[in-house]
Amino acid sequence: MIFKNYSALLIFFLILISCNNKTEKEQPLGKPNFLWITFEDSSPYGFSCYGNTDFKTSTTDSLALKGIQYTNACSTAPHCSPARSTLITGSFATTYGMDVHREQYETPSDIFYTEYLKEAGYFLANNDKTDYNSTINHQNLWDESGRNASYWSEKRKPNQPFFAVFNTAATHMGRMRTITTEGRGNYDELGINPETITLPGHVPDLPAVRSDLAVHLESYIGVDAWLATFLKDLKQRGLDENTIIFFYSDHGGTLPRGKGFPFESGLKVPLIVHFPEKWQKHYGIEQGVSENRLVGFEDFAPTILNLAGIKIPDFMQGKPFLGPNSAKEKTYQFGFRTNQENYHYDPSRTASDGKFKYIRNYIPHKPFALRNLYQWGMPANLAWDDYVISGKCTDEKWLQPFKPKTSEMLFDLEKDPDELNNLAYNTNYGEKLIELRTAVSNHIRKSKDLGLFVRGLRKKEGGLYKWVKETDFPLEDLYVAAETASMPTIEDVPYLSDILSSPHPEIRYWGAVGFNTLASRGQLQDAPLPLKKAMKDPTNQVSTMAAEALCYISDNDEALSILFERFKNNDNPAYSALETLTWYPEQKKKLERYADKLEILLAENEKNADDRMSVYLKIRSLLVNLGRIPVLDLYPESDKERGKKLSIKSRQFVYPDGILSSEN
Repeated sequence: MIFKNYSALLIFFLILISCNNKTEKEQPLGKPNFLWITFEDSSPYGFSCYGNTDFKTSTTDSLALKGIQYTNACSTAPHCSPARSTLITGSFATTYGMDVHREQYETPSDIFYTEYLKEAGYFLANNDKTDYNSTINHQNLWDESGRNASYWSEKRKPNQPFFAVFNTAATHMGRMRTITTEGRGNYDELGINPETITLPGHVPDLPAVRSDLAVHLESYIGVDAWLATFLKDLKQRGLDENTIIFFYSDHGGTLPRGKGFPFESGLKVPLIVHFPEKWQKHYGIEQGVSENRLVGFEDFAPTILNLAGIKIPDFMQGKPFLGPNSAKEKTYQFGFRTNQENYHYDPSRTASDGKFKYIRNYIPHKPFALRNLYQWGMPANLAWDDYVISGKCTDEKWLQPFKPKTSEMLFDLEKDPDELNNLAYNTNYGEKLIELRTAVSNHIRKSKDLGLFVRGLRKKEGGLYKWVKETDFPLEDLYVAAETASMPTIEDVPYLSDILSSPHPEIRYWGAVGFNTLASRGQLQDAPLPLKKAMKDPTNQVSTMAAEALCYISDNDEALSILFERFKNNDNPAYSALETLTWYPEQKKKLERYADKLEILLAENEKNADDRMSVYLKIRSLLVNLGRIPVLDLYPESDKERGKKLSIKSRQFVYPDGILSSEN
């Protein structure tokens, strides 16, 4: 059988064939080895052991039958860097302000689990992704880190226990980010026919969505083959009977409303853990089972330390779910989302008890579908936008991401696993709503969540975590401000006005957010004087948010002019405000008078067309929403041509008999 896949899968094989294939003798019980086989951007639905009926992932299925298959495992974040920041610390990335994807901050230097494994004598190999949101030297956390790092390294002493992480980007969204579906392959021989494959229920049935899914599913077959090479290699080296394997994705899948979004489609991951027979007996662990307990990424590091017989440090917030001192099943699994690429600060927090899922949206006037101009390079995202903007879409569940968010969302995961029916305002579920709302409120306080510090105000002397402690920053005031801002009533106007004069811009920001929530819902007829003054606030994030709020209250030329002038200088908060306004029909009409100016600005920035972070694509995005550019022409022709080449390139790698190799 011939498998076609993405070039990143070749890395492991190229290393494997170049190494000394020595065999190690079986040692006394000692300490177990650990091998983390990780892949990116993948929900469980791509594997047949998790229900895929379009094709078989035989090796993964076999590992699940011999191991423990988790059905309620979740990343704490729907982006790779905050998810990996949680993994490396054993704590929620929000505790250390490591939750912004992708931005590095100063953090404490002693919060990484690798230090404790090193002290216990483990050899640490990482191949090759780090992606932690910390300025600390990532390479120094490992004995060996990079594309040549391996458990068979010459640096590893004979029979030294190892902890090794291998990561492939073969399933990464980058493979689907082709702008156009032209040039894509045919995967019929693999059982992947775009017209007949089973589409996840959280996306509309559109040809481009099916095409993106077909490309994505093909890479699961490659990952399955990649897994097989590890199992074969461990056996050949005599390491299979002493190595515990974790096989999992860094967060949910690539399809729209998956990666980057706080739904199960962005948070739930496949996770299979396999123990060799002697370690099964030693720990009394049953294999060949399906386990539905709640497991989160904050639990992985404590679990490894527990299995290795290492005391779990007090700072770790996760609990071990395997081993002699494993914790009882948790009541809730918590998650978070902070931003959509560089443009949109839009935090959410989640809590699930396994049956019900709650989402708290702290800036609800912003729709979920604000563009991440990396993710929107997927044809599926463009097609969904076109479906809505063209007026063809009339189904409320597909319109929902393009409308202002509700402050709270509640889903019955057993009846509605795709999270399409929000029960937060159904009085029959009032008790559950209050229970999970309270759980989230308590969690942000217990974990000392720093994710509610707006992006742009986090760069503090010595790092945000240290600064908060040293200045005794009033975190409780911040939490109350954010919670009130996300669900204000007209009675909260005096409070919101009051915090607009706080000495802390981080808190003033939430005062402006609260006025946006009220104004965008038509609950403010007149602008309070403190809000008008806030438009002149010395802190950009505060004044920009205040200017946006004033746009909802009246036809405010001064506020729009401020936003436009800042946008011309590629100011991301201003771009986020303007894009948000375009999704409100009345505000869109006001912005249409800026369309000619935007087209002039577009021509002036043509030289930056290839730079995704420049103002050029953001101008095009606004012009799309204002009807001046067709949705499918959001990206310039040069991007489409590169996309066609990427589609062709991704079909140039051939994998015979499940072993990764190349005909190139």
